[in-house]
Amino acid sequence: MKAVSHRSATERHHRGDDAGTCEPGHPDAHERGARILLAGFRAYSCRFARLTARARRHFLAQDAEGMKRDYLERLDLYGTMVGRMAGVLNRWMGSAKNGCADWQAIKERYAAAVATYPDREIAETFFNSITRRRYPIVGVAPTMEFIDTSEPTEAGPLAPIHQVVLSARAVAGVDSLLAAFQLHATPADRQRDAERIVAMLTKGGPSDLLAGARIEMMAEPFFRDLGAYLVGRMRKPGQIARPLILALRCRKGIPYVDALLQRENQVRILFSYTRSHFFVKTHSPSALVRFIRTLMPRKRLAELYIALGYHKHGKTEIYRELSAHLAVCGAEQFDFSPGQRGMVMIAFNMPSDDQVYKVIRDRFDRPKSTTRTEVMGKYDYVFKHDRAGRLVDVQTFEGLTVDACCFSAALLAEFETEATAAVAFAGDQVVLKHVYVERRVTPLDLFIRHQPDAAAAAIDDYGRAIKDLARINVFPGDMLLKNFGVTRLGRVVFYDYDELCPLTDCRFRRLPPPNDDLQAFSAEPWFMVEEQDVFPEEFRFFLGMPTEIKAHFLERHADLLSPAFWRETQDRILAGEWIHIAPYNSDGRLE
Repeated sequence: MKAVSHRSATERHHRGDDAGTCEPGHPDAHERGARILLAGFRAYSCRFARLTARARRHFLAQDAEGMKRDYLERLDLYGTMVGRMAGVLNRWMGSAKNGCADWQAIKERYAAAVATYPDREIAETFFNSITRRRYPIVGVAPTMEFIDTSEPTEAGPLAPIHQVVLSARAVAGVDSLLAAFQLHATPADRQRDAERIVAMLTKGGPSDLLAGARIEMMAEPFFRDLGAYLVGRMRKPGQIARPLILALRCRKGIPYVDALLQRENQVRILFSYTRSHFFVKTHSPSALVRFIRTLMPRKRLAELYIALGYHKHGKTEIYRELSAHLAVCGAEQFDFSPGQRGMVMIAFNMPSDDQVYKVIRDRFDRPKSTTRTEVMGKYDYVFKHDRAGRLVDVQTFEGLTVDACCFSAALLAEFETEATAAVAFAGDQVVLKHVYVERRVTPLDLFIRHQPDAAAAAIDDYGRAIKDLARINVFPGDMLLKNFGVTRLGRVVFYDYDELCPLTDCRFRRLPPPNDDLQAFSAEPWFMVEEQDVFPEEFRFFLGMPTEIKAHFLERHADLLSPAFWRETQDRILAGEWIHIAPYNSDGRLE
């Protein structure tokens, strides 16, 4: 009966049925407001945890559709709960115009309540989001929202772990570690994988080479798409700890260890900003982040929180990073990002910042025929889509205020004439009303020009990137090199989304042969072309590569210039096939 009674009380909080017993301005009302917000945050956290916990079942059943449904629901969950709680508070507190003093008092009580929460930083971000829904804040309001009060992620305990110290019988130790996760179907399957893992760790040598090595694995598996990952580290006697991640797949319903990742760069790719979010059970996201950072200390906090599904708190961390850069804006300024100027976006960054900021232009020159609303829809599509290691994650900010002195004169002039819908000026401040923030990469056309020794490898990965995008039902639309970039780890990614569309929306055709010389040399097509028609044979004319590099590309990816590859990929997608794109190369796979 107590559980039923508690649930009923929580539901009343959500509806606001019991929220009007005290008038705003009264101390009891402040306490009641804080309790309503806490109830909303707990409801969000519980639902997030339930969706996350289902990932194990989806992995074991290889239920791609179930995993996708839960992924999308979890993405939308935060906004849904924030909107619901803002509505409850609006019904109780009324207009937000004169409620700032009440809100500050509610914040004080809320802060005291969440001070001991293991997910305190997420709770504070939740409060900030509701604040932004209720109050027309431009810039920041330190008395009304949490700015930088979260517990530093370097402090506190690490996440719970499973650990084992290996003896000369290393296979037995690895087998016992695998058993703790309860993912293998049978002891025989587990034993086989333990033997393969030890063989790779010893490079085929005797297992006693691992005697005394300590393996520590985070206690909960990480799930994404239809893969599972056991994330940890190993320390051999006299050596520093190194990453140790086991990647599991399923074959005919039987889980097995597919790969072993031991290098920091492999871990960085696994947790890349070009990948979808993980599902991993935890009571303390910051503890999880602390452990992961022991494997890759240079990884940005924002990217780790986003990778774990806490994308709103990731935005909080991005803002804090921006604030640190703005503190030195006297020494450097925002200016146009390197590369060709975009016809749809104005891209800019600070030289020392890893982020690029983009605002949509007011008008687009020909041949662009899209609209502002359509462009925003494309970016939302990417946010919710499987990125497969090839689409750069983008976070959207609204009402971001920056001192005008932090921008170059040329960039300010461009804003004034080309981006009045996205940028406003308020005295000596610039208000970015709608701005996209993403990781900075080197445009592929610049990379090829300035890194000739690495150009062939990059252009080969460019072809693989296009094929990976096709397999996740994405057609880039504009495949010019300037729309692709090279990451610090040398991977080619796509970041210009204004012409992107689902691959299955396209119709791939062969060019009809001309009937005479007049048609052959005509500047205009002599045949009917509809909007969804794509002619892969024409791609070669738009690649913009040096001759040697183009020959290298065509040698390896000539199939991209024929409708056959595209149509075959469409057929596989339409047949419901889920095409796995592993976040690791063959060098990590077990024999």
